[in-house]
Amino acid sequence: MLKFLFQPYNHSTIFVVTLVLLLPTIVLSSTCTCVTQLEDHKKSEALSYKLIAIGSVLSSGALGVCLPFLVKNLPSLNPNNDMYFLIKAFAAGVILSTGFIHVLPDAYESLTSPCLSENPWRKFPFAGFVAMLSAIGTLMMESFATGYHKRSELNKAQPFSSDEVMITTDHDHHVHVHGSSNSFELERSISSEIIRNKIISQVLEIGIVVHSVIIGVSLGASQSPKIIKPLVAALSFHQFFEGIGLGGCIYQANFKCKTVAIMVVFFSLTTPIGIVVGIGISKSYNEKSSSSLIIEGLLLAASAGILIYMALVDLLASDFMNSKMVCNFKIQIGASFSLLLGACIMSLLAKCD
Repeated sequence: MLKFLFQPYNHSTIFVVTLVLLLPTIVLSSTCTCVTQLEDHKKSEALSYKLIAIGSVLSSGALGVCLPFLVKNLPSLNPNNDMYFLIKAFAAGVILSTGFIHVLPDAYESLTSPCLSENPWRKFPFAGFVAMLSAIGTLMMESFATGYHKRSELNKAQPFSSDEVMITTDHDHHVHVHGSSNSFELERSISSEIIRNKIISQVLEIGIVVHSVIIGVSLGASQSPKIIKPLVAALSFHQFFEGIGLGGCIYQANFKCKTVAIMVVFFSLTTPIGIVVGIGISKSYNEKSSSSLIIEGLLLAASAGILIYMALVDLLASDFMNSKMVCNFKIQIGASFSLLLGACIMSLLAKCD
């Protein structure tokens, strides 16, 4: 057999041996080429979906946050009318579901990742703890800010006009001042409500912006079209209704036009900018590194606490306890249905994440 193999002029044998020796190299080479081409195709497809996401999320977010200002002249959809309770309840349901179903579980997943050391990250529920502290911090900040403005109002001298004050004397010559301060009390009440709405809108925007940046960076850094494709629709829907909730708060806060424009643009551009940043760092960004997981998890948990608090306390409690809604059973039923509808629809979108 050996003699046969080493015959100098056995060309068929040389060909077979050469083929056998080179076959693994050929197969490996062809496989690498196919894999490279496949990866390039996936990256190209992923980039196209990212560009679509930028346009879609930008337009839907801008439309949502501007909608309360665009429809203010329509009697049925004016933010000061009863019908708007239903829209705000739906938007609050979306924000509440975002905090509970989307943001908080992602924070928990990041902070309990196997890539992190077991002690302390899997020994203590940091996600819930940070969310709780964030909600308490939001409450304190709102309380202190509102208290400061109310004390400032109380320290102002109460005005009296000649048509409001009447001075009389009794038989003992004591002086009595008869006057009405209803107009002043009403003005002070309106001023306090406007200040409260300003605080609510600013804090709500902070909570929304934090998780929007993280979502945008994560989407931009992803190289999987299967992950990005369903997120485009989910994020567009999410930004639209979050924008409605935020836009309603901004509208009711009576900000100056310049402040309104800044807040609207800031909200609209946050997620698209996050996507662009994610695209830029996609080659170097490692979402499984310990530092990325910890920072992302803590920020998401803080954002979840803010969103849950704002949805329950500032959006829902204030509206559901409003005298207009309490005295109107139809609006109560409609707002309750809208709240559940927004929360359920946003919860279903978690299957697309």
